Amino acid sequence: MPKTLYVLNGPNMNLLGTREPEKYGRATLADAEKLCRLTGKRFGLDIVFRQSNVEGELVNWIQEAQAKKAAGLVINPAGYTTTSIAILDALLALKMPIVEIHVTNIHAREKFRQNSYVSKAAKAVICGFGVDGYALAITGLAGMVGIKAKK
Repeated sequence: MPKTLYVLNGPNMNLLGTREPEKYGRATLADAEKLCRLTGKRFGLDIVFRQSNVEGELVNWIQEAQAKKAAGLVINPAGYTTTSIAILDALLALKMPIVEIHVTNIHAREKFRQNSYVSKAAKAVICGFGVDGYALAITGLAGMVGIKAKK
């Protein structure tokens, strides 16, 4: 059984902690990565954690997850949530569960942020829990693929 999860982050997530902290909180992307690695460890999972401001790079990493036979993928598409057909198409080609995550509740925000292309490929969506949503996503994905927490 594959023991690797990919966690991909889209544009401007590198600014987490400093960009609009009243919306996104003070936790940084490094904090989110640390949380992902700790959560993954509870399930015996290796985490590939990446961020890019470049759409094509995200598409390449999605395809890499498939080529490397990852157990699943967590994606915070950020600004590409509402615009990227390329990311949607790459996700639709995956043969693994996908969890979409957002730090804020996109459904309580501006109307244009509420239509997610990524949701059309995702098995689940987590939003509004801040960076803690990453831990929820990994825990949920582990359950989807039948991996139990180590004692």
